[in-house]
Amino acid sequence: MKNLYWFKQISNNGKLSRRLSLGEYKRAESWSKYLVSSGAKIKGEGEEEWSADLSQLYIGYKFAQGRHSRIYRGVYKQMDVAIKLISQPEEDENLAVLVENQFISEVALLFRLCHPNIITFFGACKKPPVFCIITEYLPGGSLRKYLHHQEPHSVPLHLVLKLALDIARGMKYLHSQGILHRDLKSENLLLDEDMCVKVADFGISCLETQCGSAKGFTGTYRWMAPEMIQEKHHTKKVDVYSFGIVLWELLTALTPFENMTPEQAAFAVSQKNARPPLPSACPMAFSHLVNRCWSSNPDKRPHFDEIVSILEGYAEALEQDPDFFSTYKPSSGFTILKCLPKFVLCNRSSSSSSSSSMSRNLN
Repeated sequence: MKNLYWFKQISNNGKLSRRLSLGEYKRAESWSKYLVSSGAKIKGEGEEEWSADLSQLYIGYKFAQGRHSRIYRGVYKQMDVAIKLISQPEEDENLAVLVENQFISEVALLFRLCHPNIITFFGACKKPPVFCIITEYLPGGSLRKYLHHQEPHSVPLHLVLKLALDIARGMKYLHSQGILHRDLKSENLLLDEDMCVKVADFGISCLETQCGSAKGFTGTYRWMAPEMIQEKHHTKKVDVYSFGIVLWELLTALTPFENMTPEQAAFAVSQKNARPPLPSACPMAFSHLVNRCWSSNPDKRPHFDEIVSILEGYAEALEQDPDFFSTYKPSSGFTILKCLPKFVLCNRSSSSSSSSSMSRNLN
């Protein structure tokens, strides 16, 4: 296979550690035959800016898969990457069109994004019936995988705060670009070697101006806002609801509605206003925020710019007072300034303009 090499594992120097077996090779070739190039960049009309040079793409072992996709580890231009191969279902023309449209939408969104808490996009190739998306490879795996290796209720609060702030910053940026993620969950949040979280998987994301009702939508019920379950019109606040569920995951290291099927969870959320139970030992600072985020009324959920300000306030307070989470109590007319220790407020008094700006953002 000219200019495209297949191998099972990639070591630090990029050399082969084990060759594919015959069966593995045939399975790999069934996908890779659509990606073989003559060495030139594969470009089609309108693809020039994001088209990948497949002669520099080396594909390794598969580490994840979906209904119409396979995700491989690989090397692209001497960088560790994740390679998402999306196959058009040839037996269903309508579904094939849908898969292609989702691919085009995902690439268009990824191409315009640049933020430390958003997965980095390197390129893509559109060559039906297989499409290819190349992003950075994050060795820490998904947040869900990390949490499932922890004991229940065992993630330290300072780490909960750090991870939540990473996610909120990524989502604040995403919303500032007018984009709804629509499938925010721990499985779509990836960790790098420094435990930095990056938002990933924009397969069903959309521009806010182009999002209508959720009719026919295929999200993930356990994390889905009630208005989406009910196939109603939705806004950016659906991502805030999902963030509330993710924050609950961070606090518990458990799966939401674990004792229910996805369909039962959807019914409980949308018809019974059910939410996963917060542990009795959950700090009020977090329980207050979680309850605001997963409110049944989207208008009562905070925007991500407010969530970031709140979490940054928590981080600053915790740095000044290690007992912050055990002593914090929300008050009526809550703002982040009311939860900070007095000495933090005193330090801020010298910069009244900064304090005033934060208060405006949170009210």
